[in-house]
Amino acid sequence: MKGLRSTIALLVVLLGLGGYIYFQGATPSDEGTKSEKVFPGLEAAKIEELKVKSQSGDVTTLKKMDGVWAIVEPIAAPASDLDASSVANVLADMDVVRVVDEAPADLKEYGLDAPLMEIDFKADGGKMTGRILVGPKTATAGNLYARRDDQKRVVLIGQFHEAGLNKSTFDLRNKQIMKFDRAKVDGINLNVGGKPGDLAKTGDDWRLVKPFASRADNSAVDGLLANLGAAEMKSVASAAPTPDELKQFGLDKPAVTIGLRSGTETLSFLVGGKADDTAVYVKQSLNPDVYTIATTSADDFKRAVEDYRRKELFDLRAFSATHVEFTRNGQTVVLDRVKAKEEGKPDTWRRVSPNPGEPDRSKVENLLAGIADIRATSFVASTTNTGLTSPALTVVARFDDGKKEERVLLGKSGSNAFASRPDDPGAAKIEADKLDEALKTLDEISK
Repeated sequence: MKGLRSTIALLVVLLGLGGYIYFQGATPSDEGTKSEKVFPGLEAAKIEELKVKSQSGDVTTLKKMDGVWAIVEPIAAPASDLDASSVANVLADMDVVRVVDEAPADLKEYGLDAPLMEIDFKADGGKMTGRILVGPKTATAGNLYARRDDQKRVVLIGQFHEAGLNKSTFDLRNKQIMKFDRAKVDGINLNVGGKPGDLAKTGDDWRLVKPFASRADNSAVDGLLANLGAAEMKSVASAAPTPDELKQFGLDKPAVTIGLRSGTETLSFLVGGKADDTAVYVKQSLNPDVYTIATTSADDFKRAVEDYRRKELFDLRAFSATHVEFTRNGQTVVLDRVKAKEEGKPDTWRRVSPNPGEPDRSKVENLLAGIADIRATSFVASTTNTGLTSPALTVVARFDDGKKEERVLLGKSGSNAFASRPDDPGAAKIEADKLDEALKTLDEISK
């Protein structure tokens, strides 16, 4: 019984202590501000002007023009829509965590006599304006002291808002260096390490024009354009470089120059020297500024002109071929695709000559897939000593519903194999085993 009385007494004490803590912690201001917005009724989409003072001391003024954010002070430059919108969203979504002091005698107590951040805004055609001062973290580092400029009280806001508000001028700047419409680019001038080159677009395909005429690797060219469009500045090295500075940056004689042509207009990207172990100086032709970009990004632009040459010897694919002629040792095997009569059934192939018949469909598909996979491992300037004067195999193929046709010669010289096309100069060295495999499969489907 005595033990039971002790247990009950202890329970009463604990309940009383819990009640005391609860009622002491639930102040009137807590009850009234749990869901209160710092700026009630403010909508991020209606904010059209911002003035942001960051912890670094930068003061940046931004305006939204035709739905697009732009920096107007201290420089005139496109803004990062993501970062500008981040500030606007924080202002609209910011909750009052708790009211700390309704009428502070000294703002210094909360670090608001010299705020770390100050953000002004105008919204809805100037009908709504506001300013918030943001101070340091609380002792527990879970929140930030803050105060609206038109109110006396000091409140707490979530510390997680700091990243969205603390934006320097550089943070708020659009860091894209080359802005262009990829669909309108129809030519590229290259100069890499003093070696010039020229690419031109016809329809959907790219071709090398200089220093020689050949097919270009569409994916490699598209990758170059994608990398140029994605290149972002790490810093602004100089806003108005002198000739001496350009020389210092290695931009008087750039290591790489890439000119994008769109009709009669050209926009060039220049890569200079190293800024440090992690960055390289760059600039674009329509802007005097010199920037730095990551060394890894700069390396994407140092590919030699020859690297944009197409390595695949065949444009056809097994699924697109409709008619193929294989000539070997004076005999030509002709194959035609036969469309399936029933939906869902695979197409078949017919051997038209020299002995009409129906070859094994899977072997024909394997043969076509194999030759379509033949790639150049390197290129030589001449067909001399390549075995192509007396080719081991000549392939003439029609594909894309017969709209396109190509002719490829394949030859052997000792243990090496080569291939050539009439629309590419010289010859391509290829893997000999792929030619051997094609010849072996051709023998099997010729019978």
